[in-house]
Amino acid sequence: MAERKPQRIALLGRGAIGQRVEAALRERLAPDATLAALVRPGKTVPDDGAALAVFSELEALLAWRPELAIECAGHAVVAQAVPALLRAGCDVVIASVGALGDAGVRSAIEEAAGAGQARPIVVSGAIGGLDALRAARRAGLHSVRYTGRKPPLAWAGTPAEARCMLAEVRMPTVVFEGHAAEASRAYPKNANVTAAVALAGAGFERTAVTLIADPRVDANVHELHAEGVFGTLSLRLANAPLPDNPKTSWLAALSIEAALHAHFNPFSIHPSDWS
Repeated sequence: MAERKPQRIALLGRGAIGQRVEAALRERLAPDATLAALVRPGKTVPDDGAALAVFSELEALLAWRPELAIECAGHAVVAQAVPALLRAGCDVVIASVGALGDAGVRSAIEEAAGAGQARPIVVSGAIGGLDALRAARRAGLHSVRYTGRKPPLAWAGTPAEARCMLAEVRMPTVVFEGHAAEASRAYPKNANVTAAVALAGAGFERTAVTLIADPRVDANVHELHAEGVFGTLSLRLANAPLPDNPKTSWLAALSIEAALHAHFNPFSIHPSDWS
């Protein structure tokens, strides 16, 4: 069976991850494709010599008629642009998975995908083991817990500041405990991982989340534990940062490339079973 290579591919956002994905498309994944980017109004896109159609309005991008769009621009873009692209028949890779913590956004995406007969493709991001979790839920999950650990000062600018004096934390300190829907709302910068786990497993209300300010770690650490009819699953990842953007996990960027490879190659396992 031949590979499926869309010829018109749009990037939603062209920050560090977007530029990395663009390079992967040009060099390896879809070198013959025509590329476009949707950027916020007023944003200057460097002229690096690469042929790239740049749009600042969604309507103009839709008129360009992309066959595949890759979202790496944030939760607002998922809510505002992804349903319109799906309804127009364009498959969309969604990297800002935390946006799906909003039931209204999930419903809009499901409706638009059905109307346009297009696919929302949710990437695994900075967490792993989601293929096993998806499989396990078919037999029944008893419990799913996600624990996120960051150095104390990495929680600056979040509700954790109201829980403790981050600069004075000397022992692992819980800054949030609840379920995935609450975590996605309270800690949006951590929402992509919690949402990915919830979508793959027991859902937002039944996925327990603990967030910890931990002076013993020097990276973002993700721990997943699930129990069910299948047995038990335990996973721990300590992610290195993306060289171009230390605030982003390198694995999160790589997961987009993996999702694209799977989309283009029919014999690959596809990470889109999130409904």
